[in-house]
Amino acid sequence: MARRKGRILAFQALYSWDLGNIDIDNILDFSWVEEESLEKMGEESLTFAKLLVSGTIEHIEEIDSIIKEHLSRWDFDRLNKVDLAILRISVYPLLYQKDLHSSIVIDEAIDISKDFGSDDSYKFINAVLDNVRKSQAS
Repeated sequence: MARRKGRILAFQALYSWDLGNIDIDNILDFSWVEEESLEKMGEESLTFAKLLVSGTIEHIEEIDSIIKEHLSRWDFDRLNKVDLAILRISVYPLLYQKDLHSSIVIDEAIDISKDFGSDDSYKFINAVLDNVRKSQAS
């Protein structure tokens, strides 16, 4: 449960960062999150969220390139910002956190997209991430 909370926080952070509402320093200190929410989250969730956000931003060009490669009949620049943030925080562990099982990463991304994305976002997210997973396995 701690990692799920961390993924959701990381998604929210990347979404805000992408919209330009929060700079990178404020993203990583989570000063934009209500103190009560941070206390409920716990240290493990915060640590995991920081790892996802910092790693994703550090490797953003490669991650975006991988996402572009695996978009089928879709233009990267037209991606919904919610979907893009979910894809980014999910592609990062598929590429760089080999200790996390890919099916867990993809399942979590699907769940987050069902909660925050449009009605069909989860299908799109699943297809793109499954293609990334397959390309990493080969």
